Amino acid sequence: MAERAQPAAKAVLRIDDLQVYYGESHALQGVSLTLKSGVLSVVGRNGMGKTTLCNTITGLKRARSGSIRLNGREISSLEPHEIHRLGIGYVPQGRRVWPSLTVDEHLRLAAGGRRDASWTVERVYQTFPRLAERRGNGGSQLSGGEQQMLAISRALLSDPKLLVMDEPTEGLAPVIVDQVERMLVTLGVEGEMAILVIEQNIGVATAISDQVAIMVNGRVNRIMDAKALAADRDLQQRLLGVGRHGEEVEAVSAAEVSEAREQLAEVYRIARGEEAGGVPGEPVASATGMYRPVTELPNRWNVPVTAMRQAAVEKARPAEDLSAVFHMPFAERIGRTVLVVGTFDTKGRELRFLADKLKALRIPVRTVDLSTSGKPAAVDVPASQVAAMHPGGTSAVFSGDRGASVTAMADAFARWVARERGIGGVVSAGGSGGTTLATAGMRALPVGIPKLMVSTVAAGDVGQYVGGADILMLHSVADVQGLNAITEAVLGNAAHAMAGMVAQLPSGDAWEQKRRTARPAIGITMFGVTTPAVQAVTRRLEASYDCLVFHATGTGGRAMESLGDSRLLTAFLDLTTTEVADMLVGGVFPATADRFGAAIRTGIPYVGSVGALDMVNFGPRESVPEKFRGRNFVVHNPNVTLMRTTRDENRAFGEWIGERLNAMNGPVRFLLPEGGVSLLDAPGKPFHDPEADNALFEALERTVRQTPQRRIERVRGNINDESFVEAAVAAFQSITPKLPRSA
Repeated sequence: MAERAQPAAKAVLRIDDLQVYYGESHALQGVSLTLKSGVLSVVGRNGMGKTTLCNTITGLKRARSGSIRLNGREISSLEPHEIHRLGIGYVPQGRRVWPSLTVDEHLRLAAGGRRDASWTVERVYQTFPRLAERRGNGGSQLSGGEQQMLAISRALLSDPKLLVMDEPTEGLAPVIVDQVERMLVTLGVEGEMAILVIEQNIGVATAISDQVAIMVNGRVNRIMDAKALAADRDLQQRLLGVGRHGEEVEAVSAAEVSEAREQLAEVYRIARGEEAGGVPGEPVASATGMYRPVTELPNRWNVPVTAMRQAAVEKARPAEDLSAVFHMPFAERIGRTVLVVGTFDTKGRELRFLADKLKALRIPVRTVDLSTSGKPAAVDVPASQVAAMHPGGTSAVFSGDRGASVTAMADAFARWVARERGIGGVVSAGGSGGTTLATAGMRALPVGIPKLMVSTVAAGDVGQYVGGADILMLHSVADVQGLNAITEAVLGNAAHAMAGMVAQLPSGDAWEQKRRTARPAIGITMFGVTTPAVQAVTRRLEASYDCLVFHATGTGGRAMESLGDSRLLTAFLDLTTTEVADMLVGGVFPATADRFGAAIRTGIPYVGSVGALDMVNFGPRESVPEKFRGRNFVVHNPNVTLMRTTRDENRAFGEWIGERLNAMNGPVRFLLPEGGVSLLDAPGKPFHDPEADNALFEALERTVRQTPQRRIERVRGNINDESFVEAAVAAFQSITPKLPRSA
């Protein structure tokens, strides 16, 4: 470690008992830190609160309580510009350079007119010669490393007393990482400023500072010597999530080992004659005349089988979804700014026409480029900034393969928009590619935030673009290519429609107030053949709950799950899971592979059943595929034909649903009506098939790992009988919080 400057008498930064919330999510829980001088690194896994700490220090996020002092002065209640003027420079994660300004313009703007500054533009160019070479290039034309150099330089030009850096080496090439590391060590030795560095790279974090603070779940778990952390690989694994060492492994007693051995199935290995010098092809017996059983499974760690079995279960469990812990409440998503998004390299004139129309109506606008060509555009958010949100980085988006690039950019945009606050709406215009890109982000937004897509494909089947979201599709009539009498009229209508929706959008405070006084909402799935059950359940619950019923036609299930992901539902009553049958067999109302995903991601209480899994849906009778000739059909109406599912198909349904139930971490109750799963599956009805139903039930019971939180219950009677309705209501009430009594 480099020798540091001697500590100052007064701490540059002192944080005491900092409490920060996002809605009801407690992001920072009593954080306390002191930085007297030099460099202090803060490390931790993603989602532990590190960026929230940076944003709170710089005033971008307001703490609910606690103290932040800069050289003894309390700054927790000051605005960001006031904190900056007091001497805090900030290098944010993601760089955030201006795409339309050159490097030199960036630096001159940041430097201002100060003549006595220790950090000047010339000194920056000496520190980062690459920026001097690129001084005439725009921000969007720089590589990731060059953008990071520019972001650091911009902060240094304010001559900060405290420099806060959030992931300064993220996404950089090793040679650039080394350069940044050397610069931080030099700054720490010179003592011109104190530096707080948030860093995922353990090597960098331990090299630039003498001490490292480790954050775990919004708290500072410990502050330790950097050399000790650098040398202790096991500690890095346990605290920072490198490998599977997040928790200590409990010792296994001798009694447990003995019990595990007794529970082992006898596994026989038969050695053929040629292996033991015997007759080729003949098995070889042991000395006792019996085939030798294998009583220990291969296990180089010498872990008992019970521990191995549990390890396999844990390995299959989905990784912790930190987005659920730090979920952004809907009230914080709502704003007044409309995002005008699209491929500005090919649709720039049309998209700017939309933006200008909105600005003329005094609607704040941010333009977001989703181009995959790599061409720079004069927008508020460049394509490179959006692409950086892809797990594979910008190279995954700008790959040169148009199909792969569009898919990757759609993923990146969905991730980018999910982190944005103050959104009043999203509007876009384009062809099939632009529609794919823009609607991916629209689907990631909560239901209720206006979403409008002007598209050439809006007159056709738009299910793949809309999904379960509340996206308004507007047919462009003419191609979105140039401005003419038709496109100007359609785009103008789109802008005015968006302005009207934004004008009527409630504020975050109003939305939160309405939410607090409204009945909790629950999502219920229904089909025609489960209508009596759903109506009876609704009558029992509607006095206390806002019962939202979704028609299980593929889009209905997706719409319910979208509301669940938006946290606009407090529970699921998923009584009709028939969409799974259409998905696995090939019907016209299929679910997607993400069915049940909202319950998995959110942990919202879930009550489910097997409603209408006795049928697959097709169109008119003549549209049924030839391979199903000879099956049992019921013609529901001239446009809907129902086909009875078989025993093997039901077994597959049970196994698929069971694995999805195993992935749920919230409370789960799943009910199996022994008297039939629909009106057509009752005794004497055309789809009554107890053998097929029992195959479904047994597959579920065999697949689901039942726990006190996750239970399967058989119910005597048909799904539409009173006995099932009572069981469904009782299961729902057993796993949902009791509602407070009204006065």
